[in-house]
Amino acid sequence: MAQWTSAVGAAQLARLLNSQQDRPAGPGTRRPPAYRALADGIRLLVLEGRVPVAARLPAERELALALSVSRTTVAAAYEALRAEGFLESRRGAGSWTAVPAGNPLPARGLEPLPPEALGSVIDLGCAALPAPEPWLTRAVQGALEELPPYAHTHGDYPAGLPVLRSMIAERYTARGIPTMPEQIMVTTGAMGAIDAICHLFGGRGERIAVESPSYANILQLMREAGARLVPVAMAEGLGGWDLDRWRQVLRDAAPRIAYVVADFHNPTGALADDDQRRQLVDAARSAGTVLVADETMSELWLDDDVEMPRPVCGFDPAGSTVITVGSASKAFWAGMRIGWVRAAPDVIRSLVAARAYADLGTPVLEQLAVNWLFSTGGWAQAVDLRRAQARENREALVTAVRRELPEWEFEVPRGGLTLWVRAGGLSGSRLAEAGERVGVRVPSGPRFGVDGAFEGYVRLPFTVGGAVADEAAARLAAAARLVEAGASGGNGEAPRTFVA
Repeated sequence: MAQWTSAVGAAQLARLLNSQQDRPAGPGTRRPPAYRALADGIRLLVLEGRVPVAARLPAERELALALSVSRTTVAAAYEALRAEGFLESRRGAGSWTAVPAGNPLPARGLEPLPPEALGSVIDLGCAALPAPEPWLTRAVQGALEELPPYAHTHGDYPAGLPVLRSMIAERYTARGIPTMPEQIMVTTGAMGAIDAICHLFGGRGERIAVESPSYANILQLMREAGARLVPVAMAEGLGGWDLDRWRQVLRDAAPRIAYVVADFHNPTGALADDDQRRQLVDAARSAGTVLVADETMSELWLDDDVEMPRPVCGFDPAGSTVITVGSASKAFWAGMRIGWVRAAPDVIRSLVAARAYADLGTPVLEQLAVNWLFSTGGWAQAVDLRRAQARENREALVTAVRRELPEWEFEVPRGGLTLWVRAGGLSGSRLAEAGERVGVRVPSGPRFGVDGAFEGYVRLPFTVGGAVADEAAARLAAAARLVEAGASGGNGEAPRTFVA
């Protein structure tokens, strides 16, 4: 019986391999043989999670044809991968990817580093900060005081607690977007909200237009839901959206859904202006596309003179085009798994009805805690604390990276939690792997793209400051030196082991 659970086509694997860009070899650096370079490329794709474990690889002849190399080269590469534990084969069943014994399974998203590893590894993978105390403790204490009446009920509120739905609606109304409680559904984080939206509007095989780059975990969620992702390139630097490209994609591809982050985009940090928002809403309406606006970063402006544009849903007065997703996880604390959807009442009813077959509802205590924060002014004070912490971390990280890695290129965003960095011609995938060796965990650019895009980038979050930011930059510089040297004594070969 075959041991593989999915398959990777020859053309797809060739695209992923061709996206891996290396810095040109310097004087005296020996390039690895073609079979070795191919084996290293496949191994990196497995370690990055871009080719799943237990995925059947193409037959040798098929891959050789797709890559325009000899079948002997592919056969030697497969044999090297088998010897290293990254490939298993069985006559009649083909060959499928694996990981050697003792190695952790690669993550396909950006999951947090286990707490027990934090002492030895600097985690730049998760764009989340510690809780802004004392507000977390006060919010939970306030929630406990409000809990007794709810404890006498069944505790299932598929649309969310009425008191929290009303409070969220009032907050939108205060921002100039009249909203009724019937337009709000409380979810288990923003991921829960987008998952529900994708299942309602984006069935298997449906096209979903996404910014390129975009948030890695959302891209993976959509892939696993069976969506066909249509990337739309962002404008250069912090320019926001390229509206000509968006209009072309919406017209030609006719995606059912488009997912965008208008407020301090993850990962680039771009902030779309009012005119861009208006034009994109108009284009989506004309194409019949549902525009999902993720505003989880909307309160994280870090410069005092930033003037926040009108919410994306403010350009959709009829409520027929835009669905808005919000969350407490970025602005407050990732452990507070409360998100929400704002949409037309009929959309909310459909989402609530579908939820009966998913998670039934969001934890009551956490909803009460967020409602306490909103109703007492604690939210505003906690977010002020969060902004101050992120601002200090941003300054420390930018200073350290510019000092240690002056050839790396980036623009400093005016808000959000992430820095999108062009890594001086180095492979982001190889930097991520080398980083594991020297004790810094960093996500590579391809996690934020489609089909291997952004190999030359890494994302750095504003989650460390002070001496830790200095040490993180020093370790990144050490990882860069390993990549430049081939991480094997200068013989041009990439690292062959994965050390967590």
